[in-house]
Amino acid sequence: MTATERRASASLASIFALRMLGLFLVLPVFALEAARYPGGDDPARVGLAMGIYGLTQGILQIPFGMASDWLGRKKVIVFGLLVFALGSFVATWAPDLTWLIIGRSLQGAGAISAAVTALLADTTRDEVRTKAMALVGASIALMFALSLVLAPVLAAQVGLGGLFAFTGLLALAGIAVVIWWVPPEPAQHVNRPRGSLAEVLKHPALLRLDVGVFVLHAVQLAMWVAIPALLVQAGLDKDHHWQVYLPAVLASFLVMGLTLFPLEKRGYLRAVFLAAVGLITLVQFGLMGAAMQGSPSLAWLGALLFLFFCGFNVLEASQPSLASRVAPAHSRGAALGVYNTLQSLGFFAGGALGGWLAKTAGPQALFAACGGLMLLWLLVAWPMRAPGRHAAAPDAGLAAQPVKL
Repeated sequence: MTATERRASASLASIFALRMLGLFLVLPVFALEAARYPGGDDPARVGLAMGIYGLTQGILQIPFGMASDWLGRKKVIVFGLLVFALGSFVATWAPDLTWLIIGRSLQGAGAISAAVTALLADTTRDEVRTKAMALVGASIALMFALSLVLAPVLAAQVGLGGLFAFTGLLALAGIAVVIWWVPPEPAQHVNRPRGSLAEVLKHPALLRLDVGVFVLHAVQLAMWVAIPALLVQAGLDKDHHWQVYLPAVLASFLVMGLTLFPLEKRGYLRAVFLAAVGLITLVQFGLMGAAMQGSPSLAWLGALLFLFFCGFNVLEASQPSLASRVAPAHSRGAALGVYNTLQSLGFFAGGALGGWLAKTAGPQALFAACGGLMLLWLLVAWPMRAPGRHAAAPDAGLAAQPVKL
């Protein structure tokens, strides 16, 4: 990477990290703490307060992405972080569950993921794009692992309101990063032609990636409806689950660094991508087998989670990189808006349907359904072609240079 590319990657990854740390710190303790608010005795409304973030996020990803194509990336990112911070402080002040729901919905309304990812694509070359996206993915995964350790401790000290105040301050710190650390937007962004949403929605290669990101995040969230219970059945107290998650996440980063980047450089990106989808598919059926046992092995669960994160991190790095490379440059914000919308909807569907399946049919059926979804994705992804170095035409994802299998 050039110095500018390193600066862009580090600064934009830090924006994701600051924003996601605040969100992740709330999740492990939200249900218990929200139940103490007036109106918190209604589990359905507590669930709404928890999930409405994803709903408003999903609705506004496309408008924010398109706005970044028209108005500029940095302006949209700063505005989104201000909205997110406002929502955090409303949730801090919230005297009852209704205002907590309003605060959470405002947090989701700061839907900047598409604009941040588009800016990262604008400021990096195709040949280093996957590394840049991997840095973003790694920052998010590390914040998730860190939140599992810190959330119970901080919640005991400052409560849910204090966690939301901390989240708002992290968002304001993100604005400072945008203003003083993120490199300027490329000059050609100002005068390039403007694309349309219809152009993005007719792009076969982008649609294939949109299906993939929906399935990946639906499966990811659905898994965590049942995995904590499996770990408890294996003899690990819930306060110590991070002892499995954190080593699995960190070790998977090492595997990704040793496989994805060198193999992509040698022209094997398609093979690595499909192998990662296949690996997560096998993990789901492995978890189904573990759920069928009365007391699953902790070592086996740890191994399966390690394999899951190996596949997940490869896909988290390569999918947005591919989306940014096959999208027409003048519609990159819109394309990534659609991509991030499907990601948010995947989270929503995974949580809702995963909970319903686990309740009505048990964890075995949940993991079987996740495995079936992954198999469907594998079929959809199979015709993919890795894009050329400067793919920008609407059919670049299909008419790209041949790749090794």
